[in-house]
Amino acid sequence: MNEVRNVADNLAIANIQGGPLAPDIKGAVSFRSVQGGTKVTVEVWGLPAYRPAADRQQPVGPHGFHIHEFGTCKVGDLSNPFMAAGGHWNPGNQPHGNHAGDLPVIFSHKGFAYMSFFTDKFTVQDIIGKSVIIHENPDDFRTQPAGNSGRRLACGVIRRGRDI
Repeated sequence: MNEVRNVADNLAIANIQGGPLAPDIKGAVSFRSVQGGTKVTVEVWGLPAYRPAADRQQPVGPHGFHIHEFGTCKVGDLSNPFMAAGGHWNPGNQPHGNHAGDLPVIFSHKGFAYMSFFTDKFTVQDIIGKSVIIHENPDDFRTQPAGNSGRRLACGVIRRGRDI
């Protein structure tokens, strides 16, 4: 039984749901402990179609993707949802682009995205109870404090594998 419990303690999952700006988004993000860090896997459907920047407007996609401070996906303001999740999770008080919560942008094809990557910026235990947010615009990894990644389209609370 301890072995099963240890496996569950080394896995966290956020079930992603779109908000009022992109209600069709659904998917999951898993975080798995691996030697030296964490393997993150993202599988998401229903992302809005890519739209290039034009007329002083930001592009839609690729999508900014971050771990946020608080484990809530309360919608709040329908035109500016998920603000209760707080800012990017940044336990080391680093400039944007180097926050522990800064994750790679999500590229999609016909609304579907899949990616997997490794990070040594956090462990699974560090992020339990935080949230993940998918943004409308790409993260520029420069603008302070949050990368100019636009409105929050979807959210998921990160829960320990055994609690799912």
